[in-house]
This record gives sequence, structure tokens and C-alpha cells, in this order.
Amino acid sequence: MVKSRAVIITAISVSIWAQSAQAAVPSAYQLIAQTTGVPPVVLYAVALQESGKTIHPKLHRPWPWTLNVAGKSYYYANQHKACTALHIALKAHNPKNIDVGIAQINWGWNPGVFASPCEALNPYKNLTAAGHLLRKHYRASGDWNVATGLYHHPAGGHIAARYQKSVAQRLNTLRYITTTQK
Repeated sequence: MVKSRAVIITAISVSIWAQSAQAAVPSAYQLIAQTTGVPPVVLYAVALQESGKTIHPKLHRPWPWTLNVAGKSYYYANQHKACTALHIALKAHNPKNIDVGIAQINWGWNPGVFASPCEALNPYKNLTAAGHLLRKHYRASGDWNVATGLYHHPAGGHIAARYQKSVAQRLNTLRYITTTQK
């Protein structure tokens, strides 16, 4: 009886936290998360982890025109500049070493997800692809935290666990922001 009551209280607490954290998530993420079956706060935390950029000292947001080429991140002022750089990178590097857009979808490991390289820089299409990947990993693992790690490194292991921990820290920060804004 006590154990089942604790489980119910925990479930209610998580639900309340998820609802309050969702308030800190921009509406585009909420819409895409709804269509892909992913908690909005998870999708937003992954985007922050993947392409987060400090806009000014107190504003850190996902940046849609981000590339990671061979382990180095590049942030571009607009989609056109990022698209030009992406085409250059695809000629010079193995596509499996190129992550594209707001959710850093790997071009080489995810062939056919986008109609063209520059389409991957469309934030809505990029986030939709991320949502589908997260949902796939959730179906395999049954755990959203594990799914975030597998999103980054599908083979699992310590690389996925390290990434999972980083996303969990972002989730905790989002929870803190929503509770202090009330």
C-alpha cells in the first residue's frame, strides 16, 4: 500500500513537472513533439544540447543554422550561408562526419531523411526528423532518458550515457527555470 502510494505520488509529480517544463518550451517544439509522439521538453532539451548558442549572456537557445563538421561546430547567420557551407563540407568530408541543423541530424547515417542537404537546415523538418529518431529509440528502450543517449550514439555504451547525462542536466535546468518563473 505504501509502495503503491509512493509510485502514484511520483507519477503525479513527474506529470506536474512535465506540464510546467512544457511552458518553457517554444510552441514550435510543442507542435512537432505532438506530431512525432515525443515529450516537448525532451525534444527541446536535445536541440539545446545539439545546437545551443548563447545569443547574449542570459539567453541560450538552439540555433537552426548549425553544422558540425568532423567534430567542430559552426554557427551561421542565416540558412543560405549554412547551406553554402554544407555543400562545401559534403565535398570535403565523409558525410558520416557531418551533423546538420538545429537537432544536428547526421547526414551520412540518416540518408533519405531530407530531399536535399539544404532541406536539413529547415528547423521544422530537422526537428521532425529528430522527433522521429527519438521516438524510435524510445520504442526500443522504453525510457526517454535512454532514448536521448541512443539519439546521439545508437550503439549505446559510455558515449550514449555521457550524452544522456548532459541532456538530463538540460532537463533539470528547464525544470528550474519554470519553477522560478511562477
